Amino acid sequence: MKIDRHSKILEILNKYEVETQEDLTEYLREAGINVTQATVSRDIRQMKLVKVMTKSGKYKYAAYSNQSSELDDRIVNVFREAVLTIDYAANFVCLHTITGMAQAAGVAIDALKLNEIIGTVAGDDTLFILVRTEDNAKALVKKFESLLKKG
Repeated sequence: MKIDRHSKILEILNKYEVETQEDLTEYLREAGINVTQATVSRDIRQMKLVKVMTKSGKYKYAAYSNQSSELDDRIVNVFREAVLTIDYAANFVCLHTITGMAQAAGVAIDALKLNEIIGTVAGDDTLFILVRTEDNAKALVKKFESLLKKG
């Protein structure tokens, strides 16, 4: 499933310095996702991945970071495809997802790098998000609900 592959690509890019499409293809294969270099090339285009310079002067793939804080389409799409319900209690937000998609939703949310989020924990179909305050939780629920409605 493309959404799972895209989620895994984001995970890999957060964990490793991936310099080439061949490297990314190999990391995906090691993760149990059998892909061709052509598929990886298409994924890179669809996900709008960019090459950025590392501290050592080499280039690596990275998720496009929009400094104006607009949500990136690929992150929103992963979120929309995965999430079924959203609720909160105190300073926890709880998302229920399609079975097997909680980690994909977590990766998408982590990629947003929202300051109010302290951390996320994903199971199979449930994602817990720890936020700083109950007001943060209420606001985050509204933000997430608005993302689901735009789809």
